[in-house]
Amino acid sequence: MPERTAKRLLNALAAWPRGKKQALIAVVDAILLPFSIWVAFALRVGDVWPDGIADLWWLFPSVALVGVPILAWVGLYREVTRHAGPRIVVQAVQGVGITALAVAAMILLSRDWAPRSLPVIFAIVGVGLVAGSRAVAKHLLRTATGGERKRVIVWGSGEPAARLIQSLVAGSEYRPIAILDDDARHRGSRIRGVPVRLTREIDAVVKERGVTHVFLALPEATRAERRAILERITALPVVVRSVASIDEVLSGRATWAETREVNVDDLLGREPVPPDLDLLARCVRGKSVLVTGGGGSIGSQLCREAIALEPTRLVVFERSEHALYQVEQDLRKLAPNAEIVPLLGSVLDRDRLEQAMRAFQVETVYHAAAFKHVPMVEHNVAEGVENNALGTYVAAEAALASGVATFVLISTDKAVRPTSVMGASKRLAELVLQSLAREGGSTIFSMVRFGNVLGSSGSVVPLFRDQIAKGGPVTVTHRDMIRYFMTIPEAAQLVMQAGAMADGGDVFLLDMGQPVRIADLAVRMIRLAGKTVCDPTTGTGEIEIVYSGLRPGEKLFEELLIDATAIETTHPRIRRASERSASWDALRPALEQLAHDCRANNVSAILATLEQFVPEYRRPVEQADLIANRGAESAVSESSVRS
Repeated sequence: MPERTAKRLLNALAAWPRGKKQALIAVVDAILLPFSIWVAFALRVGDVWPDGIADLWWLFPSVALVGVPILAWVGLYREVTRHAGPRIVVQAVQGVGITALAVAAMILLSRDWAPRSLPVIFAIVGVGLVAGSRAVAKHLLRTATGGERKRVIVWGSGEPAARLIQSLVAGSEYRPIAILDDDARHRGSRIRGVPVRLTREIDAVVKERGVTHVFLALPEATRAERRAILERITALPVVVRSVASIDEVLSGRATWAETREVNVDDLLGREPVPPDLDLLARCVRGKSVLVTGGGGSIGSQLCREAIALEPTRLVVFERSEHALYQVEQDLRKLAPNAEIVPLLGSVLDRDRLEQAMRAFQVETVYHAAAFKHVPMVEHNVAEGVENNALGTYVAAEAALASGVATFVLISTDKAVRPTSVMGASKRLAELVLQSLAREGGSTIFSMVRFGNVLGSSGSVVPLFRDQIAKGGPVTVTHRDMIRYFMTIPEAAQLVMQAGAMADGGDVFLLDMGQPVRIADLAVRMIRLAGKTVCDPTTGTGEIEIVYSGLRPGEKLFEELLIDATAIETTHPRIRRASERSASWDALRPALEQLAHDCRANNVSAILATLEQFVPEYRRPVEQADLIANRGAESAVSESSVRS
């Protein structure tokens, strides 16, 4: 009961207006300063009530009247006690030190007897009481109003770790328990009062001290080093966060006090290979560049990479107004003086595309516009095929007519032996460019095929993160599903380098690294969030993983080659495939008929065309019948509406 009453009083005190709290602190100092005089006298003489102190009665009110204004002058009352840091000690030393000089002057002028060392002892005692009273008040206020602070381990012992510790100590949310370091020579030392322990002791520290968070202060660590650390931490019941990179701090985009979620890139990605700067800039620097689908995850990153290479202009072509607005704002922050042209439009609008390419003298096109959500395209066959396959055909024809030099299609590993409409439509888009390349012309067509990218709109990573934040369950389609992953920046850079190596009709394959089991990824992300995975046998755990079954068109694994042998290129992560292509004489009329079937929503005819030109395309019979029936029903209603 007394403890609860004390907390209520402290909470009420914390809610006072700032002026009232400053006045209260001044009153406390007005008591502590005269008390310091008495303590100093008693310590010097060795008596609780020394002889002669009565003759100096006037010194007690005088030191309060002089000292409080001096403390205010040095800024002591401007500090917020609850968040006070080491600076408050410096101000206490300044204020009490000046007050001690005033005390010495007053004693000298009064001619009353007093020990000569009295001002010095007073200064020492006064600093301790003034600064100490604030430390006690800070602790009481935080305990009463902030509850129990979360216990944190900081991994890393360099300057970033010291800065982070300083901000944690000054804050009210976290309490740093230990700093982890690999060097045994540092064990037992302290950084800003926090003990240094060895990294191998993390399990014991977490268990013994009730640690709930681990902050990684390793901005210069390689991805391999971070991945090794994360593999150790994910087995512990802690939330893992990371400090900003040095570049972000130096540029002012972040501070050492900020922490953020650990990038899943650190668990899945590999060390990026430095780009070949000549290849990277060959089709961009000093040229007019157009990116279709420029508001999407890959398209927007292509725009960011391109604008850094100083093109004469960058044309961003996007059908979504919101996405176009967002990417334009980002690009103008990156390059305020660059010529950026945001254009609303569909890749199915031949006139709009050709006018844009001619008006802005486009020399390089990166065609990233596509519908890529497999289940969504599976249930919207006509729209998916029209946008992915016919949109590529229209954009390629516009590029040829406008004299574009380089045209690069962003393809997908789902185009290889596809089991989905999305994959088959992208393979058909590849065939269009391969056939056009064989026909000749001034435009060099190529395509770049790769798998999943981390954080894209079609990636499982943002989905898992959202499900974990909501408390689960996390949905995984199949226990054995595997996927390849790379980061969006790496994918965009490799696309630009591959396009620069094209001779015409090239199919480039990006090295995706090692495959990742999606179920394992879900477990790692749950543990990184400081949660436990629900055990189906015992029912213990916080986040459940639910296996929902393969969605329409999904495969357990993806591949990059159809039936060809990949050829090495000058880049260690880019290979070239030489695959079969269709005859343009046969493909062109089929595309014209396909456009008619898409407008009529004739799903059966659309699927038949895909199977004709993409013989590797395989789909479940039940699913095919269901889609065909729906398509037939939709075609009737669609034709009646359009008529």
